[in-house]
Amino acid sequence: MTLYAATSNPGKLAEFATSASSAGIEVRALPSLATMPEPREDAATFMGNAELKAIAYSLLAPGLLVFADDSGLEVDTLGGQPGVRSARFADDLYFELNSSRTKDDRNNRCLLSLLNALPNPTRAARFVCALALARDGQVLLRAEGTVEGQILDTPRGADGFGYDPLFLIPSLDLTLAEVPREQKWQISHRGNAFRSLLAQLHHAHL
Repeated sequence: MTLYAATSNPGKLAEFATSASSAGIEVRALPSLATMPEPREDAATFMGNAELKAIAYSLLAPGLLVFADDSGLEVDTLGGQPGVRSARFADDLYFELNSSRTKDDRNNRCLLSLLNALPNPTRAARFVCALALARDGQVLLRAEGTVEGQILDTPRGADGFGYDPLFLIPSLDLTLAEVPREQKWQISHRGNAFRSLLAQLHHAHL
């Protein structure tokens, strides 16, 4: 069985492919993804956005099993923010909008600014990943994975992206930007979600 990932991120593709190979499943990048129009991600949930992308891309690739993911950070004391707007958090709040800093850096600074403005904020947070598998515009399987952690005051580590340098795994005393890549896939929200999807595939008749 071959699954087609609606992502051009080489790191994601390598992780998906390695994990799937142990289950006898091949993962490839969706052909011509770069030339396909990007669907509007305006759902209220991670799963909603994953489904929108899986449906849209599967309609452009008839007959193929296409999966898409949506992920982000939820911080308890901020009512679940940044949530589905994780990648656009600073822009949504016009935080340092004209700054020359990278998007990841502005998002991290925006998050810390909001937390530091609160009296004794709790630091509990989680990363969430939702995956949807579709064929010809019909969602066939759904899976979700999480990883619990805490938000630090300052970033640590360089082997990550997004909020990874601020996200501490307490049991390891490492941020997701410090955890070795092989170990990261074993504990990450994306790894947990994909393993759940593979387990469902084992029992599905597709």
